Formats: sequence, structure tokens, C-alpha cells
Amino acid sequence: EELLLDVEARGWVRQSSFAGSGGWSLTDAGRAEDERRLADELDATGARPAVEEAHALFQPLNERFLAATTAWQIRPTPWDAMAANDHTDWRWDGRVVDRLGALHRRMEPVCELLTARLERFDGYPDRYRRALARVEHGDPTWVDQPGIDSCHTVWFELHEDLLSTLGLERGGASGGSSGS
Repeated sequence: EELLLDVEARGWVRQSSFAGSGGWSLTDAGRAEDERRLADELDATGARPAVEEAHALFQPLNERFLAATTAWQIRPTPWDAMAANDHTDWRWDGRVVDRLGALHRRMEPVCELLTARLERFDGYPDRYRRALARVEHGDPTWVDQPGIDSCHTVWFELHEDLLSTLGLERGGASGGSSGS
């Protein structure tokens, strides 16, 4: 909390609350400082080529992840192409969970490439695996529930970390899709 108060005094974060909950968020000045520090980190470590390679490997995986999470949330029926998945079709959901597992296996080497140059990328595969294990043990909230370390939360954070590290905008020409 002391660190947050210090960076708040610099104008990099602000505390807010609404309807009984609150938290901290970056200000525009905080985003600019973050971008400056991330660019300095890439220059100091010489990691830019590895991070760019990892991002190129991640982009097609991200598209597959978006398709899998869409299939988790939407299960078309003959009368409604956008019907919400009620999770009563175990075969449908099982195929989606299999896809999420395959994506974990493909995420690991991307994260290994990143972690070899920037240690802060360590941990994403383990967090994703723990969420997936909870899904496989019967708790479907761990696929895409916000506010917990769900598969979607971990994937989203990895994607954000990659984009921020490279100074890319979400949904931009090389930033990838805006869904995760």
C-alpha cells in the first residue's frame, strides 16, 4: 500500500471506489511511465527479438483461444445461432476443455521463450494449468470467470503483458484481437 501511495503521489495511479468496491488503476501518466520502463527493459536486456518472436507465435494461439472461449459461452442451436451454452451437453463442453488443454501445451514453449529473457513472464503456464485442472475436476467457473485466476484471466494477462512489453495496442494492426 505504501508503494501505491508513493506512485499515486507521482500521478501514476489513482484509487477509486464505486458501489462498495474499489481498487487502483493507472493514469495516463502511469501508462506512459510503464511504456517507458518496458521499452528500457527491452533495450537493457536485448530481449526485443525474443519477445517479438513469442508474440508472433502467440497470435495464432490467441485466435484459437478466442474461438474456444466463444464455444464455451455460445452453443448454437437450430433455432438460435447465438444461444448461450447452458453446459448440459457434456460432449460439447468436453471438446472445448480439450481445446483449452491443447492451448496450454502450445502456450508453454512461448512462455519458456519469454522467460528465458524476461523472468517476469514465468508463472503463466502454471497458473493456466491450475485453472484448467479445476475445470477438469468439475468446476466450470474456472474457464472464464472474471475476478479469479481462470483460464481466461491468465490468458488475458499474458496477452496484455506481451502487448505492453512491445508497446502495441490491443486490436491494433499487430496487437491481435480485442477479445482476450
